[in-house]
Amino acid sequence: MTDRQRCAWAGTDPLMLAYHDDEWGVPERDSARLWQMLMLEGFQAGLSWITILRKREAFRAAFAGFDPWAVARFSEADTARLLADPGIVRSRAKIEATIGAARIFCAMEERGERFADFCWSFTDGGVIAGTGTSVPATTALSERISKELKRRGFKFVGPTITYAWMQAVGIVNDHSLACFRREAVGGQPE
Repeated sequence: MTDRQRCAWAGTDPLMLAYHDDEWGVPERDSARLWQMLMLEGFQAGLSWITILRKREAFRAAFAGFDPWAVARFSEADTARLLADPGIVRSRAKIEATIGAARIFCAMEERGERFADFCWSFTDGGVIAGTGTSVPATTALSERISKELKRRGFKFVGPTITYAWMQAVGIVNDHSLACFRREAVGGQPE
């Protein structure tokens, strides 16, 4: 595991290394998993990603396996339960945003708009290859997607969070040029 060249941010923490090697940048096409990652990126705001990774299983348990249909039915009692859960980030605003986002997700799906199709529509289903030399905090595309998410009522989806999510779910490939994952993930320049 240590003999491969990776993106510098992966560091040496085994959890981060596994996340980098197995998940980050892999194109995700499942609607519920895309939604889950967007919610986790929102919880990450103001924190480090390793904090979220360490709490991810607790988040999954607390949020019904990140089943948006189940989360959409959460009540004020569920919000109180989540606020008392030391295994997750206990931010009322982020918890309420997640419940609200589940309801938006369900409304989209009920109208026949798959969340995955929505997410990938901005790139016509293709992966955008970043330069591999520098990673921006935002792009014109993340600003456009963020604006559309906000228009639909999502919260904690500013352009920086949206771009981090785009990287995580493989909409954009920002693996460094020397990283062993870059070629496997692929993509076309924007």
